[in-house]
Amino acid sequence: MQTVKEKKTAKANKKSIRISGAEAIIHCLLAEGVDLIYGYPGGAIMPVYDELYKFQDRLEHILTRHEQGATHAAQGYARVSGRVGVAMATSGPGATNLVTGLADAQIDSTPMVCITGQVPRHLLGSDAFQETDIIGISTPVTKWNYQITKASEIPEIMAKAFYIARSGRPGPVLIDITKNAQFEEIDFVYERCKKVRSYQPCPKTNPEEIKNAADLINNAKKPFIVYGQGVILGHAETQLKEFVEKSGIPAAWTILGLSAMDTNHPLNVGMVGMHGNYGPNMLTNECDVLIAIGMRFDDRVTGSLDTYAKQAKVIHLEIDPAEINKNVHAHVPVLGDARTSLELLLPLVKKNKHQSWVNKFKEYHEIEYETVIKGDLHPTKEGLTMGEVIEEINIASDAKAVIVTDVGQHQMIACRYAKFKQSKSNITSGGLGTMGFALPAAIGAKMGAEEREVVAIIGDGGYQMTIQELATIFQNKTAVKIVVLNNEHLGMVRQWQELFFESRYASTVMTNPDFVKIAEGYHIEAMRVKERKDLKQAVATMMASKDAFFLEVCVEKEDNVFPMIPSGASVSDIRLK
Repeated sequence: MQTVKEKKTAKANKKSIRISGAEAIIHCLLAEGVDLIYGYPGGAIMPVYDELYKFQDRLEHILTRHEQGATHAAQGYARVSGRVGVAMATSGPGATNLVTGLADAQIDSTPMVCITGQVPRHLLGSDAFQETDIIGISTPVTKWNYQITKASEIPEIMAKAFYIARSGRPGPVLIDITKNAQFEEIDFVYERCKKVRSYQPCPKTNPEEIKNAADLINNAKKPFIVYGQGVILGHAETQLKEFVEKSGIPAAWTILGLSAMDTNHPLNVGMVGMHGNYGPNMLTNECDVLIAIGMRFDDRVTGSLDTYAKQAKVIHLEIDPAEINKNVHAHVPVLGDARTSLELLLPLVKKNKHQSWVNKFKEYHEIEYETVIKGDLHPTKEGLTMGEVIEEINIASDAKAVIVTDVGQHQMIACRYAKFKQSKSNITSGGLGTMGFALPAAIGAKMGAEEREVVAIIGDGGYQMTIQELATIFQNKTAVKIVVLNNEHLGMVRQWQELFFESRYASTVMTNPDFVKIAEGYHIEAMRVKERKDLKQAVATMMASKDAFFLEVCVEKEDNVFPMIPSGASVSDIRLK
């Protein structure tokens, strides 16, 4: 092992180049394997953009139409590719427009590095033009942030930024760079970061806890698995499948865990949470051992904590120590990334079948099918349902598409009914619930997986929050498929108003523009469907297109998403109608 002195000598012996801080930023990005950036230029970041112009053959920049769109595109790219997404903006409003995307990435554990320009060092704190304290503003919504005020800091801080963003439980990092640091020259040498003092991204798994977990699982009569995005982030999909099949334990997904396992797997029993499936929610309060893998017991999953799985022994496989015992007490906490923990657990778990227990999930599914699912997917009423649109997309895509959803009723319907055979296929805003997420995120997802079909499912409300990104699609010829499910309402809020506020639809009725004409204005082929007889062909036409395509489907205005657990209620209080 090298001593500190030897490491410094080795670094000094590396060949350096004399370049500006702005050019150093570009070299740092290239050294980290970045080939795509989303952003919007401005005065305080202009020196970096000037250098970017010189490197455009190696580093592609996608000009979004709003800085928030840049962050969501970077998120979509990161979520589908598994790489760090990068966004860039100027100071002041450019920087503050990144905050929503940062907050979204923070709560959904998405690796992202955002670079912002800042006024020169000597003007900091003077309320200069377009100065804002983006470090102070972004501190609560980033995994780490830092303000660079001299060029010599750039290589080390950029290396640290990428390491922190991608390691352990991933998250967003913001680096703010003063304009003087962009102009200053340095002798540039870059070394990728491999560790940060006092930061332990992946805690060591305790073999004793693995043994304790295995003992509980092997003696359980009614074990139940709930898996989240930690399985996907930890590249543990294969291990999860092996664990489920060996143990014979029924497994359910959280919204962000969806696609970690084939949705048609016989032991994949559905979704938990507020609009999840009937069986997984009801039987949460009947299981004797609850195995949580890479999920954080969000309130939308647990409902009332006072009544959540109180009869069960809880095993929690989790990489972030802060999540252990935060919401639900773990009788057996297993710290570590999901893949390592499952690999250690697999040899100790006995091969088993819990057929009578699995059959209970099937019984609840039959009840839900007759009461809810049949009406959603095979309606007899005249109006189109969101569910039947998702089903047509499943058929046309053979369940191989990446589905990117916005936030609202359509999101819950898509997460209930979309079928997936491949991981990293469900891209949605989970924890923050950001309307406007889907359109720019779909752009990033398509660029991160060009060989796959990417379909954005969006409500008419959220669509208009980032509709300007149609220009980004047009300019870059990004072949995303856009489906707007138009019910002329802010549907989820309207549903709550109907159920809990005596149908007082306060500010939820929407008078919408002609979405087809708007899409055509951006030279995107577009269609509108109002009748069931036209739906199948319209979806087939959209999926067959080699270019971007917009499809508006006019659905029932006052359709509700069921099952539903009322806010703050027990998971056992789930309503089917």
